[in-house]
Amino acid sequence: VQLQASGGGLVQPGGSLRLSCTWSTLDRAMGWFRQAPGKEREFVAVISRRGSQTSYSDSVKGRFTISRDNAKNTVFLQMNTLKPEDTAVYYCAAAFANARTFWTPVQETSYAYWGQGTLVTVSS
Repeated sequence: VQLQASGGGLVQPGGSLRLSCTWSTLDRAMGWFRQAPGKEREFVAVISRRGSQTSYSDSVKGRFTISRDNAKNTVFLQMNTLKPEDTAVYYCAAAFANARTFWTPVQETSYAYWGQGTLVTVSS
């Protein structure tokens, strides 16, 4: 299983970026996490297997949107109104197989596969 994240870069405060993550054919909940310099990795967003359920951390709610295109084996993270505190390496992850269609796990221990990370820097 390979997850490949892309779309990171340098953006000014208030700007937008869209991250993408492609993976092998997997019927899994998909999540985004991030790790800022000197901090532990934290949950950002998750989307259920079919895309009907999503969940966000309080710090990004209303600014970030997670979506998926299962036909293209891709999950997206649209990030708007970016702030300097959003600066981090962003990781996509595929959850363990689960029969629950609406499962949206937020804990790292629920994820089986991780991508390599893409750096997002928000700075003027």
